[in-house]
Amino acid sequence: TTALATTTSATTSTTTTTTTEPPPELLGLGLDLVAEVGKVLAIAAPPGDPRLFLAAREGIIHIVDDGAVRDEPFLDLTDRVRANGIEQGLLGLTFHPRYSDNGRLFVYYTDANDDTVLVEFTVGGDRMQAEIDTARQLLFIDQPTDRHNAGMLEFGPDGLLYVAVGDGGDGGHNGQKADTLLGTILRIDVDNGTPYAIPEDNPFVGEGGAPEVWAYGLRNPWRFSIDGDLMYVADVGQQEWEEVTVLPLDAGGSNLGWAYREGSTCFNSPECEETETVLPTVEYSHADGCSITGGHVYRGAAIPELHGTYFYSDWCRGWVRSFRYEDGEAVAETEWSDLDPGQVNAFGTDSSGELYIATWEGAVWKLVPIRAEE
Repeated sequence: TTALATTTSATTSTTTTTTTEPPPELLGLGLDLVAEVGKVLAIAAPPGDPRLFLAAREGIIHIVDDGAVRDEPFLDLTDRVRANGIEQGLLGLTFHPRYSDNGRLFVYYTDANDDTVLVEFTVGGDRMQAEIDTARQLLFIDQPTDRHNAGMLEFGPDGLLYVAVGDGGDGGHNGQKADTLLGTILRIDVDNGTPYAIPEDNPFVGEGGAPEVWAYGLRNPWRFSIDGDLMYVADVGQQEWEEVTVLPLDAGGSNLGWAYREGSTCFNSPECEETETVLPTVEYSHADGCSITGGHVYRGAAIPELHGTYFYSDWCRGWVRSFRYEDGEAVAETEWSDLDPGQVNAFGTDSSGELYIATWEGAVWKLVPIRAEE
């Protein structure tokens, strides 16, 4: 264990575990080094699979198997991934909910022309490597610049794939356009249609917007995560504010405000007060950081006291903070003051719900409890 932390909030409490005896007192959190494989931008694991999959910025997906990184990559896309700008590269990875049966996985990356694509692959028979010749492009998004590409991928409990797309760094012109894929979170059905189907209850079907769009008004959502029937969306600000907004999954059509608002503050727009937008659940100013990195809600077994706690970070400052979402608001807001992983690129979970942190410096850490001596 390489780092210890104590909470700055007294609201964290111990809950009953699944065993008859509670664990020893939680004193703080630490970080155990899992791998050093470059700038990992996505961490994922198929349901029920004990391995951890690490998508590195340059285009390689590594497997951590039984505590060690396998020599052979799971998938090597370096011949088609462009990673020149700091917001480019292999940006997203997720596995189909029925991966154990169908072997399907999905990646989102910047191509050689600085545009972004969503591509499906299928794993080989031994489940050790994805087969490069199974590539099937589902989406192509023309990017106006090399910035604000977002790229988070995750399946919801509805079996649909959610895709985060940044506004393309266009000065905010796309944020309030529901008829473009830029500045949105998309929701598509990858089990039907060619190359996918549009869910009938998507909010803009037949309403004049892009039918794939589930939510809009986003600048650079880095990242979102789904916990039960809630989505936690972290959106990177421009001048002053970083934000996390918690949305119910039945809130399709939500406008998160950009570029009329930055956080809860009006942003150089006379339309701000007249436009209905969803305000952030949590926000912080650039006095505390510069670029939010959204995380996940903890659902692992090692730290039952923190079940239901959402963790996030700031890329510039490297601190780790958390809160719980209860009755429509953030409670138990905590800064884990001695937890210092570095510049956090991404969070991820394994198939057991344990939480991991990847950094720009090239490390992948596992969040672990520090407890009183047993």
